Amino acid sequence: MRETKGLRSRRIAAGLTQGGLANLMGVSYQAVGKWERGESFPVAAQLPALAKALQCSIDDLYEEGSTDGCYFNGGDRNET
Repeated sequence: MRETKGLRSRRIAAGLTQGGLANLMGVSYQAVGKWERGESFPVAAQLPALAKALQCSIDDLYEEGSTDGCYFNGGDRNET
């Protein structure tokens, strides 16, 4: 499994629960948990809303060296 670095801390910093982020994204809280654990990843169409909710750029979601610490070390798995 690959780790989704910074997603949980970004969500918490944004004042969101897994359920709150899930509601904004139109997914289940279980899906958000899987994203945070690196078990699955959001589909590309969800990235703008995810970045907006987490107050980072789409690029930040993928950049390992991001100063935000919000990135996906991802594969092709997704969860909607």
